[in-house]
Order: sequence, then C-alpha cells, then structure tokens
Amino acid sequence: MSSGQGHGGPRQAPGQRPARPAGAGRGSTGARGGNGARGSNGARAAGGERGAGGGTKGPRVASAEETKIADAIRAVVTASGMDLESVRVSAAGKRKLLRVVVDSDHGVSLDDAAAVSRELSLVLDRVEVMGDFPFTLEVSSPGVDRPLTEPRHWRRAVGRLVTVTLTHGDALTGRVVQADTDGVILDTEGVHSLFPYDVLGAGAIQVEFGRLAELAEQPEEPDGH
Repeated sequence: MSSGQGHGGPRQAPGQRPARPAGAGRGSTGARGGNGARGSNGARAAGGERGAGGGTKGPRVASAEETKIADAIRAVVTASGMDLESVRVSAAGKRKLLRVVVDSDHGVSLDDAAAVSRELSLVLDRVEVMGDFPFTLEVSSPGVDRPLTEPRHWRRAVGRLVTVTLTHGDALTGRVVQADTDGVILDTEGVHSLFPYDVLGAGAIQVEFGRLAELAEQPEEPDGH
C-alpha cells in the first residue's frame, strides 16, 4: 500500500536517521494448520490464527524443556524454508500439547503447515525430547498479536499499521513502509522517518477493520483465461 509523501522531508528525532526513498510492500499473511500426534503423520487444517505468545506484552521466556525441543526441531523447520518463531508446551489432560509457530516471507499456507507437521512428528518420535508423555503437535503461523521484535518480523509487517515504544520512552503509531538492514521506515502522518532497530521496542500490529473491509471489496485480478 502506498504511503503519503513527507512534508518538507523526513523528520529526525533522537535515535532517528533520515529515510531513504522507499516503496511500500505487502503485509504478511499466514494460516494455521497441521495437527499431528505421536506416531501419526496426519494433519488437519484449522481456521484462524494463533499468536506466538505474549501479545503486546512482549515475548514469553521459554522453559528449559521448550528450549530443548526448539534445538531439536529448528533444522527441520529451516530446511522447509521457514523460521521457527516459538515453541510452547502445555498440559492437555493426560497428554501434552506442543504448539510450534513458524513463519516465512511468503506466509504459511495450510499445506505448508501440514507438511512441516509431518516432518516434525517424525523427528520428535526419533529424538524423544517429549519424554514418555503422549503429545499432540500443533503447527501454526503467528497471529497479528505477535510482537515485532526481530528484523524479519518488521519486514513481514510492511504495509501494516503498528504502534511501538522507542527506547527513550516515546510511543508512536505509523505504517511500516520499509524494513531492511538499516532499520524500519515508518510513515507517521505522511512523514517518513527511519528508526534503527536498536531504538525500537517490541512493535504491535494494529487491526484495521475498515481497511480489511476495503480489501475484501476489491475486484479479483483477471486470470487471463
């Protein structure tokens, strides 16, 4: 989505550098699916998204068990062309529920989630990091409440409206125009400003119901047939 032009050039505040000209990109999309269990390669699709934990309060600290599981499965997720965002273990009756959140630059489709779920089920059975407990594996993509804490999170939020608190205490709301190795360019009331990553706290994506409705009403592109 295109952003407005700055008035009189980019502003420069503490911790900011002038922005380079940049075009807007698309926001990240995803889906959740892939429910596996010990000894099963099956997967089911499920509607909705599940956040990566913590929401706008910041990332939750992983337990020693979750860290061990993450170390065991990270290579499989990476080989699938995705990033491992979080691992969460919780009790579900006499079983454990293992929630694995993955993401990529092109999002996570239901087929992607089902495929990586099957691969992870095989690995988890082989390395036995879950102990003797039966478990259910759930693979999903991040929800919009996932805090933006890594450069890749900001890159995948291009085009989205976000709220962020800077390290010196100022809070601001703006649209992500660009995110690269230098930092994040935010459009705040038509002015583009560059914020290095070291001055950004955890960003939070704002849900824009009016914008979602507008996108839903747009006609589909012709398929050429």
